[in-house]
Amino acid sequence: MTYEAAADIGIGSRASIAKSAVLERSAVIDLDAVRHNVRQFVAIASPASVMAVVKADAYGHGAVQVARAALDAGAAWLGVAHISEALALRAAGVDAPLLAWLHTRESNFQAAVAAGIDVGISGWELDAVVAAAREQERPARVHLKVDTGLGRNGCTIEDWDQLLGQAMDYQDQGLLRVVGIFSHLAVADEPHRPETDEQLAVFREAIAMAEDAGVDTEVRHIANTPATLSRPDSHFDLVRVGLGVYGLSPFEGATSAELGLHPAMTVRTLLSNCKKVPEGQGVSYGLNYRTTGESTLGLVPLGYADGVPRIATGGPVRVNGVNYPVVGRIAMDQMVIDLGPLTADAANALKGAEAVMFGDGAHGGPTADDWAAAAGTNNYEIVTRISSRVPRSYVNELATLPAAPAGAVDAGTAAL
Repeated sequence: MTYEAAADIGIGSRASIAKSAVLERSAVIDLDAVRHNVRQFVAIASPASVMAVVKADAYGHGAVQVARAALDAGAAWLGVAHISEALALRAAGVDAPLLAWLHTRESNFQAAVAAGIDVGISGWELDAVVAAAREQERPARVHLKVDTGLGRNGCTIEDWDQLLGQAMDYQDQGLLRVVGIFSHLAVADEPHRPETDEQLAVFREAIAMAEDAGVDTEVRHIANTPATLSRPDSHFDLVRVGLGVYGLSPFEGATSAELGLHPAMTVRTLLSNCKKVPEGQGVSYGLNYRTTGESTLGLVPLGYADGVPRIATGGPVRVNGVNYPVVGRIAMDQMVIDLGPLTADAANALKGAEAVMFGDGAHGGPTADDWAAAAGTNNYEIVTRISSRVPRSYVNELATLPAAPAGAVDAGTAAL
């Protein structure tokens, strides 16, 4: 693969490309793109701070690498779903403020308290966390979550006073510190929906009740990526940015580029085979596709075991600067593209050519959004589901200095 070809798909520097080119398949993560995106959100959210959400192995991008890049770029907090994810970051030497919010009775609250990990509390967890604090002889750091309308975790507003009272009693005993009050929005990615206003009203009510109960929090937070971009009234002290860290748009009507974001992941492989076939050639299980004339089929060694959605027939793959749709049924290990009529020599020359499933979309290249459309899902799922069978490789692990200009932020938010 030439440097020029690699630059066309957004992989990065010559040295990094040479390293990634030896891999049969890889998800190439550009950490400068992560830094750029975080800087954008730091500027947008100011004076509120930014929590970079790195749950699910940073949406498939690599939690430790992304966490370090996000902190380099100005993120003040990190967020994960599970305590186990937070402990892995601590084990890697990441010592930034870190919140975990999704627990079961088997969650390791003792380890969380010992590692200085903030714990989200919806109700039942409070006693378990206090027991862990007693055992560790160290006060726990907790964020109390109120359900403002999403209907998942969080204390109902009806029970909020009781939870506040219990938490403040434990705080008075020196067993915990109520660091934050938080909630989560349900439809912020649809800015016209009235439910966001309704949730924010409940959140403000919950904050007022907490203040009346004597809670003096460090941070109040409810905004996710779409709310950070479209609802400055939701920023409070801290915004939690997940999808935007990875350069993807949360809005159906706005692209990453329009928001000033850079997609960080490129999934690429090498064509496994390329052969001329006659008219009427069936392709893959079920023979749901047949060539309409003499053509050339390219075999792409990525399938649903690698995280490609099985139902995403028609998703684009880029070869030599051209996007080709996947034809026939996507299998566990492979999928097929129809390259059209080629000479035998041209078909043979394409064996081993680079095939890009998605990347940053530069020069019309395929994106995670394209694959989400083909699969009938969202871009969150496309990047997160890329499996561990696809090795991650990293470019630009060392930070570069230029921050995004303020005008790029204005242009992005103006798209809303």
